[in-house]
Amino acid sequence: MNIGSISKDQEVYNLIKKGLDASTERSKATADNIANINTKGYKRKYVTFEETLQSNMDDLDLKTTDDKHIKLQENYGQINTKTDNSTSMNEDGNNVDIENEKTNQAANTLMYMALLNQANSRLTSEKYVISGK
Repeated sequence: MNIGSISKDQEVYNLIKKGLDASTERSKATADNIANINTKGYKRKYVTFEETLQSNMDDLDLKTTDDKHIKLQENYGQINTKTDNSTSMNEDGNNVDIENEKTNQAANTLMYMALLNQANSRLTSEKYVISGK
């Protein structure tokens, strides 16, 4: 598939799928943090996606005036799992705050469900167009 043949709708769908992947990774990181709340020296993990996505969007040098112009950067936003070494919640070096992790877990669940709803709506629309039902 060449770059020019990807529709805006497909680009949005690809971004939704990437968001679901990021949400899944964020869920894993949060689960690891909660599981290691009493582990001496454990440093919490977090996932960056929205930040790199915004950075990619801000750093675009090429402006296109036509949908057929070549876009050099097809994959926006990288999913990265990082370690927070900057703080320490306990004397043993562990920096996991259970209240913060539970809040992050709830927010991530809401984001995942919203993205899943968007993906399902798109697939339902395609099914309707294809089958007529």
